[in-house]
Amino acid sequence: MAEAATGAVRVEKVRGRSALTRCFARYPLKLIAPSKVGPASCDAVWLYALTYGGGIVSGDTISCTVSVGDGCTAAITTQASTKVLLEQGSTYSIAEQMQEYNVIAMVVLLGPKLKSIQEQMQAEVRKLMSGQLRPPTSGGSLYTMRSQPPQRPQRPPLVASCSQFGRMGTGMVARIAAVSTELVYSFLRHHLAALEPSLGASPYAAS
Repeated sequence: MAEAATGAVRVEKVRGRSALTRCFARYPLKLIAPSKVGPASCDAVWLYALTYGGGIVSGDTISCTVSVGDGCTAAITTQASTKVLLEQGSTYSIAEQMQEYNVIAMVVLLGPKLKSIQEQMQAEVRKLMSGQLRPPTSGGSLYTMRSQPPQRPQRPPLVASCSQFGRMGTGMVARIAAVSTELVYSFLRHHLAALEPSLGASPYAAS
């Protein structure tokens, strides 16, 4: 393991079930493996990633290696949104760089069993963004259009993208930016609800 790594996770089959066989973490990363998330019949390992102090400060570096064996199922998530508490050495603050987008999220779906969920999510994100980012059209004559001052395009409250990775495209990463945490959670609840049969619980289920 590289010296810079702050975490390492390994999930393997033990007596026919997915089991956490290695779980290492050091500052600023903390990993928690709950004893029970879904029903006992569900074969899935859950891990929660946390940070000391409730957020990330300037200079923090997090690098975690994850190994999931064949036929195993694992979910790694957070118990709540992770806050960026302090930054130094930047000309512009994070708030200035992000404008009105206050939340950034990333979801990684990996494995052939998740192919249908990946394809559905990609199709819905493509449809959503093509509608939100399409340049506005206006009727009227060319003279009328030229005489009107150019309008500043409205930024959508949520933007998302999906891209595949890995051998044979078995992995997909989705990136989401939104003006509020609730918008991100609503997006994730909708798109990840189909994972409940495999994980024993719906990620980001409404409380």
